[in-house]
Amino acid sequence: MTEVGSALLRAGNRVLDLTQPVVMGVLNITPDSFSDGGTFYRHQQLDVNLVVNQAQQMLAQGAQILDVGGESSRPGADPVSAAEELARVMPVLERLLELDTMVSLDTYKPGVAAQAIAAGCHLINDISGARSGEMLEVVARTEAALCLMHMQGDPQTMQAQPEYSDVCAQVAMFLQQQLQHAQRLGIALDRLLVDPGFGFGKTLEHNLALLRRLPELSDGLMQAGLPVPVLVGLSRKSMLEALTQRVVEDRLAGSVACATLAVFNGAKVVRAHDVAATVDAIAVAQAVRNG
Repeated sequence: MTEVGSALLRAGNRVLDLTQPVVMGVLNITPDSFSDGGTFYRHQQLDVNLVVNQAQQMLAQGAQILDVGGESSRPGADPVSAAEELARVMPVLERLLELDTMVSLDTYKPGVAAQAIAAGCHLINDISGARSGEMLEVVARTEAALCLMHMQGDPQTMQAQPEYSDVCAQVAMFLQQQLQHAQRLGIALDRLLVDPGFGFGKTLEHNLALLRRLPELSDGLMQAGLPVPVLVGLSRKSMLEALTQRVVEDRLAGSVACATLAVFNGAKVVRAHDVAATVDAIAVAQAVRNG
């Protein structure tokens, strides 16, 4: 199996060794995310101390990146303004940046990303894949890292009727084009990640095909001279409901199975809600992969 991606991810003032796969812990500080929306709210107000406590627990369990989200991207979710998103994320980022770890912000808004990076945020996780181009310009002016994700449509419409002639080929083509654009603006490959976007404008069949053919994505990146690490986000997603008939709270086993398969197929970063179990699963998957 092809090993793809720099062994190092450079993000602001931090460097992360990706020789072995790592877990990115999910911290959704939204009232309406599909899995953990409202978790950090008391009396309808965000409690930053609850977020920090959860972050510290995730780090103790083995997470090496913390990914903060201030706007729900579940199917059908309504967008929020940049001002509202900043009001949610900035107090959290300020506290998390005091911890000894890499901190990521899940946002597609260039203005939000710019302020977060100025505050010290290391990585921007952009579900739109920087389609507008402005996000690339924002990141290019800094030393921050960027994850480019593929999404067909937007959260409000993406699951209405997603169609592809070849989902794997089309996702790969989009990601390669965005990586090339990033390079032209001066963003080095060791500051970039890609995410095929499981569940973002994909049916169950599309998601399974992407997971099965993940090595093709990695091989294609290598052949195009774009050897960047692959990040996957499969934790608790609705594809697991279709496969197991489990509600969100009962999808741990399915999530761990997906993480195991993704790492065995070459993923370097696994975005997860359940850190401890995912860390154990990917350790086993990587040991078998290294063989």
